[in-house]
Amino acid sequence: MAGESRRELLTAISEFMMLHQLAVSPENLSAAYNAVSGASPSLTRRVAARIAEGEPVTQGWLQEASGILDTEAEDEASRRLSTELDRSLNLFERSTSAARSATSEYGDQLDRQVSRLSSGGVGETVRELAVLAQQMAERARIAEGELRASEREAKALRRRLNRARREAERDHLTGLPNRRAFETEMARQYAEASEQGHKLSVAFCDIDRFKLINDRHGHAAGDRILKLIAQTFTAISDNNCHVARHGGEEFVLLFRGQSVREAMSRLDAAREDLAARRLVNRETENPVGQVTFSAGVADALAFPTPKEALRAADLALLRAKDEGRNKVVAADCSV
Repeated sequence: MAGESRRELLTAISEFMMLHQLAVSPENLSAAYNAVSGASPSLTRRVAARIAEGEPVTQGWLQEASGILDTEAEDEASRRLSTELDRSLNLFERSTSAARSATSEYGDQLDRQVSRLSSGGVGETVRELAVLAQQMAERARIAEGELRASEREAKALRRRLNRARREAERDHLTGLPNRRAFETEMARQYAEASEQGHKLSVAFCDIDRFKLINDRHGHAAGDRILKLIAQTFTAISDNNCHVARHGGEEFVLLFRGQSVREAMSRLDAAREDLAARRLVNRETENPVGQVTFSAGVADALAFPTPKEALRAADLALLRAKDEGRNKVVAADCSV
């Protein structure tokens, strides 16, 4: 039976490659596997939408659509590098501060000894030692100043690092946290909810027929729609609801202390409010019409890892799309 399943999967991958005239390469084979096996529901959904719209699944498009999967390793490497830099800065600041303090104390002691020697009416040899001590004291003061400057530079570098971190975790179009920031927040909240026994629901949302909006009204109008959706989700967010842009036309939300039913209720209210609006392209005055979104919601703690919980929500979103869009669907906890 297992062998038959493998043959079916290999056949499906081969047919996908041949149908779309894709070159046989490790990257394309991996993308084909993710698309036909369901290993990446997001990619499966993108491919299905592309085909439904009559658009070709070209080499370039597939690489771009699969690109979001390739950033995970890069993000992890960036996080590790940032952590190492932070650790190095901490060590440098502690070492510099300790050295400056010791140098300052040493300089004070030299000053006291030099004053005592200079006023003691002692012989030539001792006076020469006093001069030498004065020179050493001056060098200590210079070293203290240099160490103080190094401390200031380290603090300035830390401020720039923190600012770069904030920028790296922010979606510049919508102002929302991005996928990297969301994954960090979800891991934290998942651990806390597991430890404290609190509820935690996660939602995966996608704008319906967003490519059609871009094609008909242009990318500037598409960007305004993305901002509108971001505002729609921000309006229902609070201290117990965290919203982020996951990428493209996809958004994710975490509902802390809320069941799947409660999270779905909040999303449904936002969905109905948005669907009731009739939008107009302010640049052309042409009607955009109804803009809707679909969503899948999962009980995060029903799954062994945050990643699997998000995948379950993504699969529920795919069902919402298959069932006609503009709806919110609960995930199957057995996924």
